[in-house]
Amino acid sequence: MSISASPVASELSTPVHALAPLRVPPDLRLTPVQFAQLCAENREAVLELAADGSVIVMTPTGSETGARNSRLEMRLLLWADQQGGWKVFGSSTGFRLPDDSVFSPDASLVRLDRWLALTPEQRRGFAPLCPDLVVELASPSDEGPRGVSALRQKMANYQANGARLGWLLLPQERAVEVWGASGTASRLEQATALEAGADFPGLRLNLLEIWDA
Repeated sequence: MSISASPVASELSTPVHALAPLRVPPDLRLTPVQFAQLCAENREAVLELAADGSVIVMTPTGSETGARNSRLEMRLLLWADQQGGWKVFGSSTGFRLPDDSVFSPDASLVRLDRWLALTPEQRRGFAPLCPDLVVELASPSDEGPRGVSALRQKMANYQANGARLGWLLLPQERAVEVWGASGTASRLEQATALEAGADFPGLRLNLLEIWDA
C-alpha cells in the first residue's frame, strides 16, 4: 500500500519526503506498512508509531544523552558476547509490537532464538516482536516524547506487549524505574548499580559510569 493512498496524506501540497523539517498532520493515521514507507522516504527523521496509527515525531538526542546511550549499548554488548544467546539493538532500531505500534528503545535485548525464528524479510524491516529487555534514557526536560511522562507510557506499552524487563533511566535524578513483566514499576533512588535478575544471568550495570558519561 502506498503512503499516497492515505486520504489525509494525499491532501498535502508538498511531497512528504520534501518537507523539511518533517511536518505530520495531527489527525494522520498510518498502518505499520505505510509508516515503514514514510520512514524510508525520510531517513533523517526520527519517528515512532503509536498503536492508534498516529506518528510520533522525535528529536535527536542531546550530546550528553548520546554519550550515555553509547556507554549503555557497549555494556549490553559486552555482556551478550560473554553470555551468548542474545542480540543487542541500539536506539535507531524500530520494533513492530503486537499492538502494531513501532517503537525504538534506546537499547534493547532479544533472545537469539526469537530473532532466528524471524524470516530474513522480517529482520530487514521493523522486527515483529517486543524485545525481552528495553531501556529508555529520559531527557532533562519532561517535555516531548523523550520526557519522563511520555517514556513511562512507552514502558507500560512495552510491558503490555510482552517485555520481560524494562529500565527507565533518569540521569538528572540518578534514579531508575524498574518495570517488571506485570507492568508495575518500582523506583530506585540514587542508584549506583542495576542487576537484571534471573532472566538475564549476570547482567549488571555500573550506573555511575552512565550517569557520569
